[in-house]
Amino acid sequence: MTRGNQRERDRERAQARAGKGSKNKDDGLTPEQRRERDAKALQKKAAKKAAQAAAGGNNAGGGSKTKK
Repeated sequence: MTRGNQRERDRERAQARAGKGSKNKDDGLTPEQRRERDAKALQKKAAKKAAQAAAGGNNAGGGSKTKK
């Protein structure tokens, strides 16, 4: 019976962590709008990666592999 208010403190800490680290899921967009926004972002990312590969910067694969 020596726990005291530990349970309440744990709840407060959990709420603080959940509020601080959560992404803004309530952005006011419908699911269709969200899908469209995400698709555009992915297309931009793919175009950027393709342009980098065409320019000769092939570091998108991960690590450097050298043959010995």
